[in-house]
This record gives sequence, structure tokens and C-alpha cells, in this order.
Amino acid sequence: MPPDPDSVSRPEVPPDPGRRARRRRRGAAAAAIAGATALIAAHGAYYRYWIVDDAAVTFAYARTIGEGHGISLQAGAPSVEGYSNTTWLVLLLIGRALGLFDQGAVAGFPDYVLFPKLLAVVCCLGTVAAMYRAAACMVSRPAVVTFAAGAVLAAVPSYVIWCFSGLENSLYAMLVAWLAAVMVRARADRTLEQRTPAIACGLLACAAALTRPDGAIYAAAFPLLVLLAPGFSAARVRSAAVSALAFAVPFGAFLLWRYANWGLWLPNTAVAKDQGLPSPADLAKVGELVGYVGWPAVLVGVGLIGVALGRPSRLRGLLPGLLIPLALALAGYAVLQADWMLQWRFATPVWPLAALAVAVCAADALGRGDLPRRAAVVAVLTATAIFSGTLCAQAAERFHDNPTFPVCWVADRYGRSFNGLADIAGLDDKATFLIPDMGGTALTSRLRLVDFAGLADAEIARYYHEGDLSGLRDHVFETVRPTFIRTGGAWWGNGTGLANDPRLERDYEVLQRDRYDVDGRTYLRKGVVASPEVMERLRVAAAQDAHRAMRDAGADPLRACGPDMRAGQTDAKG
Repeated sequence: MPPDPDSVSRPEVPPDPGRRARRRRRGAAAAAIAGATALIAAHGAYYRYWIVDDAAVTFAYARTIGEGHGISLQAGAPSVEGYSNTTWLVLLLIGRALGLFDQGAVAGFPDYVLFPKLLAVVCCLGTVAAMYRAAACMVSRPAVVTFAAGAVLAAVPSYVIWCFSGLENSLYAMLVAWLAAVMVRARADRTLEQRTPAIACGLLACAAALTRPDGAIYAAAFPLLVLLAPGFSAARVRSAAVSALAFAVPFGAFLLWRYANWGLWLPNTAVAKDQGLPSPADLAKVGELVGYVGWPAVLVGVGLIGVALGRPSRLRGLLPGLLIPLALALAGYAVLQADWMLQWRFATPVWPLAALAVAVCAADALGRGDLPRRAAVVAVLTATAIFSGTLCAQAAERFHDNPTFPVCWVADRYGRSFNGLADIAGLDDKATFLIPDMGGTALTSRLRLVDFAGLADAEIARYYHEGDLSGLRDHVFETVRPTFIRTGGAWWGNGTGLANDPRLERDYEVLQRDRYDVDGRTYLRKGVVASPEVMERLRVAAAQDAHRAMRDAGADPLRACGPDMRAGQTDAKG
């Protein structure tokens, strides 16, 4: 009989220490990435349902494209590229096709809030993963450094607020972080001459440029790393050229597609904003970020990086992979026009790159020297963290109490409210509404919108670009002749002269005057309503709507505004 297999002794297989070590590293990496992402998401949850109104412009484009109406703000409106975040728009379209976005509430949460914020969590996870990928080449304990850098990132309101705003910032930061990670890895593995990292960096730069127009600056990142590296060879020149080509081919194809459709090399938003050439004075804007996190943090960070660069080590050779994209991020921030929104919206890529660079240099400093020197480094880092943490906590609280332009305020005040006014006046969907606030309005209004900011209106954008404000006013009063006009802020008074144009008083009647804005008024074109009784009803309704919107915004500016936002709604219940 054959022997019983259970009775046959088998030689013991010694445990593989390498496998256990790899398992521990993977576990530590997963814990660090998940933990840091959880901290970022927890901070993002502090702002609850808040979505900035600008994000809803892209939401509106996702709806019209998804419904088969073409690239326009509203169904039936002219085709205009009134967005500048194509990759983010694609993600929203995918979510919509899967039934995850613009369909209604999910477990009580409106998907116009839930889906963009879940996308933000995924992108933040990707950003932290990229930080770990880079740190693994630079320090002996990458999980600790990644969690520390991620914790710093989670404490910066500027990063968290705009990642969870509904805009493309989280995706943009992730793409730039992965660009840096690939560059660090290529430098560490000595593969700068190879095609794979060159092509990867070119494609990542292309994706960044399709996420924000200023992202094109990152096309220079890999070529700079290659050409500034010690030594020179024809292979490196070819590698730099390959990276530039990997960027230029898909991005050039996209530019040709844009030109074929609209005759523009830039999105219509850039035409309307009339972004000029940078000047040396623009570099002073970087000082705004220094004041935001506190000069002690900047001095300590720059000092740690300087020490690491000044000491011959492997880290010194790898830091350019982080510092070149960081320098480009700062340059991109500096050359953009000043943003009226709070919390430094255009600085998002700066924070993960800076946090990781300082974290790896701090780890390097703590790994050298005797105990008193290490204790001194810990003391300085602790004091700096307390000082900057206080500033960040104050900034977060201020924004929580008074967030930038919530989409719900716009949807209620200008979308649903004016639908109700049009119902009272007996107007059909061909009635027009001139207003500069397009996000929530486009999602809820049944009127034909005229974007006075010009972002989604090519004709008005051209007037701004050419500085022809007189022609702009002629266009409004003689060609468009909108049914409703909503005035207020810099768009109306001395900014465009529209509020002071005599044709406004000649052709329009005032329905409502704002208490909080001296230029804030609602106008209706004369002759649209003949009955004095209907005009009085309109004036009463307009005043009540304005009061209700201000009351709701003051009571809870972070609220949601119903399970969905649909054209024709007159209240949040649909």
C-alpha cells in the first residue's frame, strides 16, 4: 500500500524574509496613502454640499453634450467652447453615461454634489499615491514621509477647498504629481534616455494642458530635467525631443480640432478673459502664497531644500524631479490673471509638490547628525507646524462661513426665481435673460441665456477681447434686446458702462432693486407686459425672491438645493 500522505514528513520551507519585507512595505504604503486621503476627504467634508458656481458651467455642458445637443451651454444655443477643462468634462460625461451624474439624488445626496466630490477623493488618492511613488525613490521610509506630506496637504485649505469645489483642480494636481513621480523615478533608475518615461511625461503634460490651459507649461518639465542633468549625450537630446513630441502630437491635434470648429486656438473662456502676456511684476504674486501659509513655513522649507541640495547625496540628484515641476507650477500661478475667488484657486498643483519636497528633505535632515541636531530639527518643524496650522485653520473657518459663490445661490436666485417671473409674465422659452452668472442659471433656467461674462458667448467674448465696450453695449441694446437684464457688481457700472447707458432707462423697467448691491437691479423690457396688475405682481415676486435667496444663503451657504437642478424649476423641489 502507498504511504499515507499525511504521515509522510515534509521538509520545512524556510520563510522568505524578502517576501515578508515586501508585504510589510505594501501594507505600510497602502496605510499611508489611505490615511492621508482620509484626512483630505475629512477636511473636504467640512464644506458639506458647497459647489462653486463656475463648476456648474461644465456640468451644463456635460448635460447638453450627453443629451445629444452638441457643445453648447443650453440645448439649441450656438456652439461655443465655454469651458477650459476638457478632461474633467470627459469624466463628467462618463459619469452621466453610467447614470452616476445629473440623474438625481443617490441615497439622499444630490449627485451634482456627490459625483464630483467622489471624483475629487479618487484624484486626491491618486495624488498621494504619486507622492509615495516619488518618495520610495528618495527616502528609506517612504510611507512615513508620504503620510506626513499628505497630512500637510490635508491641512491646506487652498488645496482641499478647490479640490472639492466641483472644478477640475483635483485632477489637475494629480496629473502634475504623477508627472513629478515619473521624473523622479526616471532619474533614480537612470532611464532618462529611454522612451518610456519621456513619452509618459509628454502625455501627462498633454493631459494637464487639456485640464487647464496653463497646464501646457508642464511640457517643458521632462526636457528641462534631461537637459539640466549632469553630463550630455545625444541620447538625452533625443529623449527630450521624444517627450516634446509626445506632448505636441495629441495636443496639436486637439488644437486643430478646436480651430476647425470655432476658428480659435484658445478656448472661448481665454478670449473673454483676455489673458495678456506675463510681466516681471507678476512674479510678486508668489508672495501671496508665502503670506498664506506663513513666512516661517516657507523659510524652513526653503532651508531644508537648500541643505539637501548643498550636501552631496543621492537625494540631491533626485530633487530636481520635484523642484522643476514645482517651479513651473509657481510660474504658471504667477502669470495667470489675478483670480477674484478666495483661497488661491490657481495654486492647487503647488501644494502637493511643495509638501513632498519639504517632507523628503526633512526626513533627510532627521536621518543625519547627532541627537541634539535632530531634536532641534523636530523643535523647528513643530513650531512651524503650529504657526502655519493656526493660519490654515483660520482660513478654513472663514471660507466655511462665507464660501465663494455657491451654485445653489445662483440656481435659486437667477435660475428658479426668473423661471417664476417668466411664468407670471406669460413668457415662453424664447424669452432671453442677460446675466454674467451662468452655472446654476444654465442648469435651472428655461429662458434663453445670454452670457454677459462672455465665457459661453463668442460674440460678447470678442468685444471684451478687443476692448470695444461701446460695441458691446450696442450689441446688447440693439441686437440682443434681452427680455430680462440682471445688473450688479463690476460687470455693470464702471466696468462695462451698461448700467449708465441711457438705453437701459429708455427700453427697460425696473422690477427690483437690491439692498446689498447699489448696482444690483432686475429689469424687464418695456412692452413685454401690458397689464399694470401683472407688473405689480412681478415686482412683488422679484422682491420676495431676492429676500428669500439672501435669507437662505445667509442661513446655510453650504446647503444643497434640492435633489436635482432642472430647466424650468421654480423651487428646489422641482
